[in-house]
Amino acid sequence: MQAVFLDLDSLNPQDLDLTPLHRLHIEWNHHDRSASEQLAERAANAAILVTNKVGIDRATIESLPALRLICVAATGTNNVDLGAASDHAVVVSNARNYATASVAEHVFAMLLTLFRQLDNYRQGVAGRDWAQSPYFCLFGNTIEELYGRTLGIVGYGVLGRAVAERARAFGMQVEIAQRRHVDPVAGRIPLDELLESCDVLSLHCPLTTQTRGLIGAQQLKRMKPGSILVNTARGGIVEEAALLEALQTGQIAGAAVDVLLQEPPDASNPLLQADLPGLLVTPHVAWASRPARQRLLEEIATNINAFLTGSPRNQVNTPPS
Repeated sequence: MQAVFLDLDSLNPQDLDLTPLHRLHIEWNHHDRSASEQLAERAANAAILVTNKVGIDRATIESLPALRLICVAATGTNNVDLGAASDHAVVVSNARNYATASVAEHVFAMLLTLFRQLDNYRQGVAGRDWAQSPYFCLFGNTIEELYGRTLGIVGYGVLGRAVAERARAFGMQVEIAQRRHVDPVAGRIPLDELLESCDVLSLHCPLTTQTRGLIGAQQLKRMKPGSILVNTARGGIVEEAALLEALQTGQIAGAAVDVLLQEPPDASNPLLQADLPGLLVTPHVAWASRPARQRLLEEIATNINAFLTGSPRNQVNTPPS
């Protein structure tokens, strides 16, 4: 049985142990990256495809009669046509819970960088401002605390719960947004109400038709002037132009963004061009600690092994029997 990993370099395998994949009794073909026009040739005889970000559409699935399993090397599956996979009896499995610690820690790394003005103070030390201070310490930008602040969470799955747990350890109050279009859940509040009450808004929901553009101009106007938006979920959940305007006009105090609508981004992306002290952008690495990426490889191997033994796991579609 042949298996093809379409974009192994997207996991940065140089520091990973690939043994979990190679202990499986299948023939592997690894590719650093794959363009859409290379799929037909590279996957021609594959029963198993592994993709992180390479798109697999209906036409591709229909052109691969040997295909039986698509493993997505991520939790989100918006790069795979799930309906087409079901129509052709192809199982689609995703990877889950591998990056929980990594993402949650990244959220607070970004928050602490902004609240405690770490970049500004590091620059002050590098520029010898501290050495020239008349005091034992260097006073500059105002330092704030997470303690006593209210954290609002949109998306209370594994990641949202992990962030809430760490927030409480910092002495923060936690509020959880009620999901739209579902029955109310005790202890959760409507999104509009949460926007008005929280000091920090952290997004942990998937990108779907319901969540695309969830945070736009109207939602940002509801937030407190001193509040901060954190997005480690997907770029399309936040309208980037509206976010930039909210930062420039002082509607909100800051934003910590790990994801953008287009990735890799165009150099002209206004969020990358903006020179704003309250804006922190990282290059979609919240998930990418080495232990998290190793767990991801193990998740992929476990998914494949479960499929080979007749008990698919983490299945996100329902092929016909």
